[in-house]
Parts: sequence; structure tokens; C-alpha cells
Amino acid sequence: MLGCGSLLDTAYVRTYYVYMNITLSVDDEVIRRARQKAEVLGTSVNQLVRDYLEQLTGTSDRVANAAEFARLSRLSHGDSRGWKFNREEIHERK
Repeated sequence: MLGCGSLLDTAYVRTYYVYMNITLSVDDEVIRRARQKAEVLGTSVNQLVRDYLEQLTGTSDRVANAAEFARLSRLSHGDSRGWKFNREEIHERK
């Protein structure tokens, strides 16, 4: 038994994560588009759903999110062809 002033040795503490499988009913067309989007992003529909649920519940890892953003930015082949942000156009009612 540890005394009042003793320190707890945490060298052997382990953290276990338990994953739960869930079943969702989703329209075929939505799944098709989600698979296309996941492919473009270099991930899976499963990961997209996990990321969304983490974001929804506020448990996402901000450091990991920033790293993923940086990774995707490096992979981007975008070209604005000289277009510049125009605040008036963004707020123009159509």
C-alpha cells in the first residue's frame, strides 16, 4: 500500500482504445460520391466518417488536423490562374 506522500509509479500504465462498429443506412448515390471524395482526399469513407464524428463531438486532434491540412496542401495541384479574392463578389446576392 502506498503512503500518503508516495508517488505513484506510472511507468506501466497502458491506455487502451475500444472501437465500436456501427451500421448506417445511406443512399447509394451518397456513398458513391463519398467514395469519390475520399479517393480525391487520399483516405477512406470510414476515415471521413470518423473525422466528422470527432469534429462533431469536439474530440478531434488539432495537431493531427493541422498536419493533415499541411499534407493535403503539399499534394494540391491547384492553380488560381491569377484569380484574386474579391470580397464584393463573395457577398454579392445572386
